[in-house]
Amino acid sequence: MFKLKKTVIAVMAALAFICFTGNWVVAADKFRIAWSHYVGWEPWELALHKGILDKWAQKYDIKIRLDLVNDYIESINLYTGGTYHGCVMTNMDALTIPAVGGVDSTALIIGDFSNGNDGIVMKNGDSVANLKGRKIMLVELSVSHYLLARALEKNGLAERDVSLINTSDADIAAVFASDSNGVAVTWNPPLMQCRNMKNANLIFDSGSIPGEIIDMMVVRTDVPDALKKALTGAWYETMSIMSGKNKAAKEAIRYMAQFSGATEAEFKAQLRTTAMFYKAADASSFAKSDNLKKTMEYVRKFCFDHGLYGDADSKDFVGILFPDNTVAGDKTNIRLRFDASFMQMAADGML
Repeated sequence: MFKLKKTVIAVMAALAFICFTGNWVVAADKFRIAWSHYVGWEPWELALHKGILDKWAQKYDIKIRLDLVNDYIESINLYTGGTYHGCVMTNMDALTIPAVGGVDSTALIIGDFSNGNDGIVMKNGDSVANLKGRKIMLVELSVSHYLLARALEKNGLAERDVSLINTSDADIAAVFASDSNGVAVTWNPPLMQCRNMKNANLIFDSGSIPGEIIDMMVVRTDVPDALKKALTGAWYETMSIMSGKNKAAKEAIRYMAQFSGATEAEFKAQLRTTAMFYKAADASSFAKSDNLKKTMEYVRKFCFDHGLYGDADSKDFVGILFPDNTVAGDKTNIRLRFDASFMQMAADGML
């Protein structure tokens, strides 16, 4: 999964819906949604393949076009710029790209959190303490960078104790393989490749910070409820299929693995390190929990400290609204909203 972070140019938000005049953008009943490859987002392709997405769109008398965008960061930039009404992304990226860029966005569906899909692998060492003084390869300002910062913090170290080498996710496994003293922070599938190499030790992963790297479907706050209901309904119908123990579930896993370019065994291995919220009630409870507030406090502090808020003078620059109507940050500049209501409707059978 490509989780690269870039500082977004705020002017992109001002261009929303101006540069894109195709019918799919301007028509009131037609909506475009972007997604990119990641084990927790492959179910969107399954929903399209099985006709589930179209069925729910028809129920609410709308049309939904689902586009696979192979470049993750580009998908979010296109969403921020106005091409898409919704897009899959992490909690950190939702905050620092569309939200900081001025786009009022809602985390509609919390699909999962990384529970081992992101990790730190090293040679010639077997603990976070052994990172002191080492050179570390990672995609800077990504969730890998966030994971490293949390690992160091939890072990009494700081970023000044290590040297960072910005390395693309496409190259990191190969570079790690050629470095006898290498350290890499990455996500699956490169993480799986690195940890399977000779003399490599997984010393920290996202399972040690459960619930902090969250994968979501994000939509523009002002899209109609019809779209929000259709997406939510389609997602949880798909969840019910892939989480089953029957032939349909096995076929679903096989199809998603093949579409993602992984073997079935690799796809299942990645699912094991992904805490999927198969039930809408569980996702709704997670969104309403105090733990989410704690996580977003970690995230917004990291983002501000690393310059991802641009020239803002405080981490309070952007407001984050939670389901209980409390706000972290500026109440007059709310740009990221966690809304549990549609997940709760799905849980209650009210969609």
